[in-house]
Amino acid sequence: MSEPVTSPVLDVRGLCVEFPGRHGTVAALSDVSLSIRPGEILGVVGESGAGKSMTGLAVQGLLEPPGRISGGEVWLSGRRIDQLSDKDMQSVRGRQIGAIFQDPLTSLNPLFTVGAQLVETIRLHLKLSKQGAKDRAIHLLKEVGIPAPEARFDHYPHQFSGGMRQRVVIALALAAEPKLIIADEPTTALDVSIQAQITSLLRRLCDDHGTSVMLVTHDMGVIAETADRVAVMYAGRLVEIGPVEEVLRNARHPYTRGLMGSIPALGRRVERLNQIDGSMPRLNAIPRGCAFNPRCPEAGRRCREDRPEPTPVGHGVSACWLNAGGVL
Repeated sequence: MSEPVTSPVLDVRGLCVEFPGRHGTVAALSDVSLSIRPGEILGVVGESGAGKSMTGLAVQGLLEPPGRISGGEVWLSGRRIDQLSDKDMQSVRGRQIGAIFQDPLTSLNPLFTVGAQLVETIRLHLKLSKQGAKDRAIHLLKEVGIPAPEARFDHYPHQFSGGMRQRVVIALALAAEPKLIIADEPTTALDVSIQAQITSLLRRLCDDHGTSVMLVTHDMGVIAETADRVAVMYAGRLVEIGPVEEVLRNARHPYTRGLMGSIPALGRRVERLNQIDGSMPRLNAIPRGCAFNPRCPEAGRRCREDRPEPTPVGHGVSACWLNAGGVL
């Protein structure tokens, strides 16, 4: 008996984002398509400037002017949201889409207790009394692992450690029971032991609540430990997407293989780690054909002339002429 087909919580179709400027228009995202199923964690990985955070901001309707969505569609639980007004998007953010950012101090107001901030968020989106909101806030603090939540409810952000502040931000993201959480580098500012605790917490909460997560990171280790599927981005384009185990063991795109090759292997000593020569191209100077071709050790003439379209490979998709067949 075949498994029932589950509609995705998030469905991004051909998303394009551009920034008009004095010297022309720059394409920050080009034809990005991805989906996230209920309860699934999708890791989005790539170097700085690849478009990971831009994708998350576009989904939330938080692009800074003059940036704008110039093409494609964003669907959340069967409802198209990329064309909603700012006022309508305010009701989506927090209630249906939660957010966890890299630095918890930028998400928490230092002048208010964490309890007051949780209660405000809960009452804004849920029809609860002040006492009901307080009870839920304390429950959330306990759920994310804050010790003595009743006492910590009245503490200010500066009275928490970095890891505990990030737990408070996760509680804020869960406050209104959203269907999707966009976590943008949630562990980068934390030390390794705290990183492991936060990623484990995200995984558990995702399983317990059935919440979907878009996990934006540059750390393939975090992806391997936490995500169900991984999307690899380069120069504003999606180059590979598939189940984590398949992508990590048998990466189809040379860029993904380069990222994996740069990770030190435990139990094996090497004189020099592999590296990807060159750097990410500027958005106003993306080369013709495959954007990765100047840095790719396997690039051929076709790679320098024609842009590869995403092609189904195994259980995933890869945008590389090596997977499309034919002569490079």
